[in-house]
Amino acid sequence: MRDNNRALEIGTGLFVLLGFAALLFLTTQLPANGLKLTGYRKGYTVSASFENVGDLKTGSPVTMAGVRIGVVQLIRFNPKDYKAVVTMRLDPQYDQIPDDSFASIQTQGLLGGKYVGISAGGSESYLKNGSEIEQTQSAIVLESLINKFFAGYASKGEEAKK
Repeated sequence: MRDNNRALEIGTGLFVLLGFAALLFLTTQLPANGLKLTGYRKGYTVSASFENVGDLKTGSPVTMAGVRIGVVQLIRFNPKDYKAVVTMRLDPQYDQIPDDSFASIQTQGLLGGKYVGISAGGSESYLKNGSEIEQTQSAIVLESLINKFFAGYASKGEEAKK
């Protein structure tokens, strides 16, 4: 009986120890934003201003036609025009993106994270280091849509009563 308890205690201890080892391994492999540690990457930076970035985060992907072409490097607030300025680092092999391209903040799936999607323009000149994408579409915030829907529904209900 005593040997059975001892074996159970050793098994439980090993299981807990293995769990802590797995947790330690995962914390060293994933930084806070959930992306792999890659260190410094070459490329060029472009920026775009948005009315609302939603929950876009530094480290979020930048895509074009569904292909990851870069990463969000910095998000800051511009007090002059009250917009959020998103600085993106694009990989150097994607150096022929037209400078009249369109940037929008999109959602991965229904409740997924945000990312920046770029749609190609038709210009003969290309984005370069320090360029700004002029044409943008802000994030669609689900709460705002729900509030607008119910506000419209309530106003129609008031009109029906009259």
